[in-house]
Amino acid sequence: MTRENIEFTGEAGVTLRGWFYPAENATGPAPTVVMTHGMTAVKELYLDDYAEYFAAAGLNVVVYDHRNYGESDGLPRQETDPILQHRDIRNAISYASTRPEVDAARIGVWGTSFAGGHALLVAAIDKRVKAVVSQVPFISGSKSFAAQVPLGHAAHVRDQFNGDRLNRFTGGEPAILAAVTDDPAGQAMMPAPDAYEWFTKGAANRAPNWKNEVTARSLEWASEYEPGSYISRISPTPLLMLVADNDTVAPFQFALDAFEEARQPKELKVVSGGHFDAYGGPGFEECASAARDHFVKHLGA
Repeated sequence: MTRENIEFTGEAGVTLRGWFYPAENATGPAPTVVMTHGMTAVKELYLDDYAEYFAAAGLNVVVYDHRNYGESDGLPRQETDPILQHRDIRNAISYASTRPEVDAARIGVWGTSFAGGHALLVAAIDKRVKAVVSQVPFISGSKSFAAQVPLGHAAHVRDQFNGDRLNRFTGGEPAILAAVTDDPAGQAMMPAPDAYEWFTKGAANRAPNWKNEVTARSLEWASEYEPGSYISRISPTPLLMLVADNDTVAPFQFALDAFEEARQPKELKVVSGGHFDAYGGPGFEECASAARDHFVKHLGA
């Protein structure tokens, strides 16, 4: 499938880079899906598979690397600012609407993992979004932090955040964490064993520009981010939430609780497996086909 390398301007003038996949067999402006990946991930980590799947169904697709990651610009490198990331999604929608291949009245948003939370927030506040898919979503920073950091260690981690903040304020370099680790006692943004296996194997095979690094401030900001609190405001935009029943990275219980707060129209699909099984794994076909059908139904591909 032919795809186009693209770039557009995100928040604060940062250049974001990615791909545009044209809708197959389109005879005029077609509906379009804006896609973004999760924490530290780059577009080469299986977003191309999803984009090809959607394009084959008559959907244009815009997919790009978040600021500070992959081929996109932005400093400091390997830093995740959830506020700027969800604002960049809105800039991606604006970019898509300027393209002649795109029907600006039929734009959907797809986000996975950390960006699954972004998708919920953006669909709630930006009514240019006419359909949304949130896959294995990050729901609550406070709940995730409490689940990940033992109670007795939370104050120590907060002290580390404060030390990093002071160091940066006085001109020091950002503190860096591993994104994933195979050390059960090690500190990482995503300490789950399946996260280490998926990123290290997937990155080696598909995304050599992925780095096992993330700034400490990214973890601090993630712990403060509550995208699930917006979920009741998504309606009347149709929502599909895809939840993995063995997800320990973005605990599925948080997603199920949030879904109860969403208003109609909404659809929940629970798939078997862990957080990463939808990327090139046994859950890909199930998740991709459900998302495709949701977008085709509500965007009219």
